[in-house]
Amino acid sequence: MYPAELVKPMREDLTNVGFKELHTVEAVDAAIAKEGTTLVVVNSVCGCAAANARPGARQSLQNAKHPNHLVTVFAGVDREATDKAREYMIPFPPSSPCMALFKDGELVHMLERHHIEGRPAEMIAENLVDAYNSHC
Repeated sequence: MYPAELVKPMREDLTNVGFKELHTVEAVDAAIAKEGTTLVVVNSVCGCAAANARPGARQSLQNAKHPNHLVTVFAGVDREATDKAREYMIPFPPSSPCMALFKDGELVHMLERHHIEGRPAEMIAENLVDAYNSHC
């Protein structure tokens, strides 16, 4: 578990652009069940979350089409919520950071850590934009 003061700015990186934090299993279930498209970002304290994942997620929202719902869980902090979100991402193995796009509760696009790590935020944003243009 990471101290709240350490993760606060990392959380705000996403909440300041409209992501809703999910802290419970029930909140994850409700978010995934919503009609329309939902982007779930599994946030993390790692460097690739700071340099690539969060900036890429933010940049992707500049697109004309984007998900109806933006939510996030924090790996290493909101353990039960993160575990529940990852259940919806099966068959992909757990990783953080990662991003999943759901449409009407079904997983339609996944970015695992290995798709994020070492790639510029612009490339991650482009990947997400392509998914938004196809599914949103």
